[in-house]
Amino acid sequence: MPTTGSDRGPETEEHHVSGEQLLSKVKSVIHEGNVRRIIIKNDAGHTIMEIPLSVGVVSAVLLPLWVAIGAIAALAAKYSVVVERSDRSDDTAAGVNKEIGNR
Repeated sequence: MPTTGSDRGPETEEHHVSGEQLLSKVKSVIHEGNVRRIIIKNDAGHTIMEIPLSVGVVSAVLLPLWVAIGAIAALAAKYSVVVERSDRSDDTAAGVNKEIGNR
């Protein structure tokens, strides 16, 4: 069950997963969209990997990331995946700015 961060700053969620579920959880979170950053922590709470994401990330860029996450998943049994989501207003503004930049 995800936990949600405070109302100050970006919205965050924390998911507790096993090593074998780690890669699929990260993929599903990215697929959901509206993600600004993903932080992977071990069961002691230490940050193992921090992944900043932008609106224009393509799957070819993510391929090395999937390999790295798979290797990390083999190291321990339990992880926390902290998801930092963008505000909807930020995404709308980014989309407008991107559209204006394409003109």
